Amino acid sequence: MCHLDGNCQLTNHSSEILSTCNTRLENKINCSFSNILANGNDNKKFKGDRSPCSPSRVLHLRKIPNDVTEAEVISLGLPFGKVTNLLMLKGKSQAFLEMASEEAAVTMVNYYTPVTPHLRSQPVYIQYSNHRELKTDNLPNQARTQAALQAVNAVQSGALALTGAPATEGGLLPGQSSVLRIIVENLFYPVTLEVLYQIFSKFGTVLKIITFTKNNQFQALLQYADPMNANYAKMALDGQNIYNACCTLRIDFSKLTSLNVKYNNDKSRDFTRLDLPSGDGQPSLDPNMAAAFGTPGIISSPYAGAAGFAPAIGFHQAAGLSVPSLPGALGPLAITTSAVTGRMAIPGVAGVPGNSVLLVSNLNPDAITPHGLFILFGVYGDVHRVKIMFNKKENALVQMADATQAQLAMSHLNGQRLYGKVLRATLSKHQTVQLPREGQEDQGLTKDYSNSPLHRFKKPGSKNFLNIFPPSATLHLSNIPPSVTVDDLKNLFADTGCTVKAFKFFQKDRKMALIQLGTVEEAIQALIELHNHDLGENHHLRVSFSKSTI
Repeated sequence: MCHLDGNCQLTNHSSEILSTCNTRLENKINCSFSNILANGNDNKKFKGDRSPCSPSRVLHLRKIPNDVTEAEVISLGLPFGKVTNLLMLKGKSQAFLEMASEEAAVTMVNYYTPVTPHLRSQPVYIQYSNHRELKTDNLPNQARTQAALQAVNAVQSGALALTGAPATEGGLLPGQSSVLRIIVENLFYPVTLEVLYQIFSKFGTVLKIITFTKNNQFQALLQYADPMNANYAKMALDGQNIYNACCTLRIDFSKLTSLNVKYNNDKSRDFTRLDLPSGDGQPSLDPNMAAAFGTPGIISSPYAGAAGFAPAIGFHQAAGLSVPSLPGALGPLAITTSAVTGRMAIPGVAGVPGNSVLLVSNLNPDAITPHGLFILFGVYGDVHRVKIMFNKKENALVQMADATQAQLAMSHLNGQRLYGKVLRATLSKHQTVQLPREGQEDQGLTKDYSNSPLHRFKKPGSKNFLNIFPPSATLHLSNIPPSVTVDDLKNLFADTGCTVKAFKFFQKDRKMALIQLGTVEEAIQALIELHNHDLGENHHLRVSFSKSTI
């Protein structure tokens, strides 16, 4: 007897019954892609005729390649949250992916709606399943799937411990470090430093990148802030193509534990040192690195004119979205145009040509305000205008001072949680944010901040350029008057709904302090609410993210 309920529960081990159950499982999928199958048209992207399925944390994936691995399918969901289960129906080129929450599944479907994800250079189609959860405990051949789930989620949660493998301190295996060595094979189009930054920064904070050529191959060294991020990126990106059928990434752990970058230019960059010179010509490798690679100490570019070369690829810019640089969606990894043309987004350097307007989506319409977006995005650049969409208030446009600041804000804020939702930031198709015409209904959703006194980066060479960090649970506080006590500040943050875990004043300068909150999300919300808060004595609190912990 084969029992199939709404949770996809199969309770017999016979392969014949499994086949029957799989058939019945398919028949229960109400949101079918029948019009694609009818003509056998694999290339047509299914968009407008999608049946209105109600959201579910179980997603139905169609047209997956026969040779795809469990880890590759899982990697499609990883940027949006924890993947809790997977059912592969390889014979039917289908899979069911279960996310930890319905919210994560909704975010994933919304993200992949304008741009079809790819696995092994083949388009994959995603929709909600009418199943609320997957129960695969009694299915045969699930051992590999469960092993892949455990391994991938362990890396994502920063607790990789492979069964039977000798783990070292911190849960990492021998030979795993925070520095990756990247080789780009089949280099049909130029790959710039910024292309690598955009791809790899999806997996964690990238500190340094050095590009060079060895054995007629374009290579790079890339250092993460945390070796777990390096391990996660290696697992997701190794073997993937940056563009269709070319520019294949081959990734290994480097024997180096840290990179020494001397110049910030189009071939090397230290994102923690914005004061480095650009160098006069091609930068030289540190002698230790040169010895490690057997190179003569010169980093050369594989293309003399790479910086001005834009590959003739059709980049999807529909709905203002650049194609997501996500694991499992790398065929092709469509990179924003500024990256392809080699324009490096460098904080603190004069603005580069390109788009300075960001499309911010998946906002909480009940909590977000133009002022809140102004304060948050203002951590990474000077915000000139904010527009929350009148008919779709979960979307907004944020116009930064230039494209450099837009890239910086996008790289740091995309994927962060804000008011209970995962924020998405991409480059918009709009070049400017239009102010409402006189008499036009706006409800205060469009604001012009171009002359705001709260801009952090108006002064050239401002110290704020040296203190740009990703969102963190620890906040840096400054401009504190002498009369304000520890308890005053603790209570101020607690009143916003935050959990205060630790606090300390700076020993040498009591005008500054660090406060550690319960989560990064709490810290983001506290920064929005309390930056420029009036503390009395003509002192307004300055709040920013800190790289330190207490």
